[in-house]
Amino acid sequence: MKTYGKAWLEQLRLAPVKKALPIISFPAIQLMDISVRELISSSDAQAKGMQLVAQRLDAAASVSLMDLSVEAECFGSTIRFSDDEVPTVVGSVVSSEEEARALKVPAVGDGRTGIYVEAIEKAVKAITDRPVFAGVIGPFSLAGRLMDVSEAMIYCYEEPDMVHTIMEKTTAFLIEYCKAYKQAGANGVVMAEPLTGMLSPNLAEEFSHPYVKQIVEAVQDDDFAVIYHNCGNSTIQMIDSILETGSAAYHFGNAIDMAEMMTHIPAGTVAMGNVDPAGEFRNGTPESIRAATLGVMDACCKYPNFVISSGCDIPPLSRWENIDAFFAAVNEFYAGTAAGRG
Repeated sequence: MKTYGKAWLEQLRLAPVKKALPIISFPAIQLMDISVRELISSSDAQAKGMQLVAQRLDAAASVSLMDLSVEAECFGSTIRFSDDEVPTVVGSVVSSEEEARALKVPAVGDGRTGIYVEAIEKAVKAITDRPVFAGVIGPFSLAGRLMDVSEAMIYCYEEPDMVHTIMEKTTAFLIEYCKAYKQAGANGVVMAEPLTGMLSPNLAEEFSHPYVKQIVEAVQDDDFAVIYHNCGNSTIQMIDSILETGSAAYHFGNAIDMAEMMTHIPAGTVAMGNVDPAGEFRNGTPESIRAATLGVMDACCKYPNFVISSGCDIPPLSRWENIDAFFAAVNEFYAGTAAGRG
């Protein structure tokens, strides 16, 4: 039986031709002719969707749903569901220090988390030719959804003790959630911490990165990797403290210049990104996504630790002809570089 984790990442880094690793799972609804609502409600549907995507795409890994509402729902947040869009959090559940102290840390299995863990357990049995990663939210992005995303940054300035109280609870929950995925057989997690991208580097260093580091230290080992994702536009300015989280690999969104980011990434660390998921995968054309993909690869593949990916989770209704065109462009790039070497 193959083992994945840090050794797999090192093999990926050393490979002259690297398989793409887009964050893709929701477009499986088109292959299954079901709705997003049906997908998020069934572990069988999620595992089957991951399997169908893996069968269609020669990706470096299989990544489960990046649904950033699941964990907040456990804490009591109201969720808006849709047939064709990813669920979103509505309103807030915490707005004072008293409410923060009274906030209960839910058990893993509450809400839909049990379905999602069960889906990974089924997926790892069905997908055996590549690592399987679960999707989880990051601690500050979860806290922000509990406070209301629009208020989160203000609270960091005006109610820092309240924010830290919430952060301690979101971190405690996420450690147990990641451990449940680990127990289910996942080879790691992609931890999405996009809300940190709204913070200044100093605030991120206080309210996000130390808590991410706690989670990494609690769950990551040689066989279980944490891939840190942040699609904020200030990630280059805060990259030193992001790297201090100790995550096994890093994934960045299309708001930044990926080639500039690569100059800050240690040569032994894999970094991934960053073709626009909305602008290209969802709303582009096969021609435009080919150009965008080749553009990123031309700029970044001179760094041996770079892996081409989407900038974030690929939207549910992204056209499969665009997804296929992305993979075709990756193959075209490597075929061209091989021909150049020849």
